[in-house]
Amino acid sequence: MILVHHLRVGRSVFTVWLLEEMGLDYELKIYVRNEMGRAPPELREAHPLGKSPVIVDDGLMVAETGAIASYLVDRYDTENRFAPPREDVAARAEWTTWLHYPEGSAFMPLLMTMLLGREKDPKPPILSAFTAGEVKLHLSYMENAIGDQDFLLGDSFSAVDVGFTYIASMAERLGLLKAYPKLDAYRERNMKRPAFLRAVEKTGG
Repeated sequence: MILVHHLRVGRSVFTVWLLEEMGLDYELKIYVRNEMGRAPPELREAHPLGKSPVIVDDGLMVAETGAIASYLVDRYDTENRFAPPREDVAARAEWTTWLHYPEGSAFMPLLMTMLLGREKDPKPPILSAFTAGEVKLHLSYMENAIGDQDFLLGDSFSAVDVGFTYIASMAERLGLLKAYPKLDAYRERNMKRPAFLRAVEKTGG
């Protein structure tokens, strides 16, 4: 049984979403943020950084969203429903690139946008200009990557759509998706999937 350390109102709901899509058995240990929006100290017992998601499977601890997705796919996706087969080197390389893109490149500009939103005016001009440019760069890149496809890699949902949807949902919460209708429609479609709705219901968001 896979144990998921889940911090409410955070990205680990997307790991639970992948587990639901894959039909894997798991149990949740849910943590609640404090009044400052920070994780409680108990989460450090699961991982020294005190962050989530973290999973434990057969005594093996895995942290970081992309690493967890890779582990789950490598161990349990025997029919290659959520990733191309390893023998298809080019397709697997593209899949791996997209798997790590959300937190490797796309997340930081959105985090900076969120933090700048908490600053009083006037905002730091150099930082504001840099952040706005990076947000436009990445959201345009994502919009073009989706194009007219249903999913990031074509007609079928795969593990990379989880992280991609996470970034799109964060951008939507920050009010940044109005100029990116294809990405917004993609986000909305995925967040209506039964597996995603089950994940939200079980985790409390």
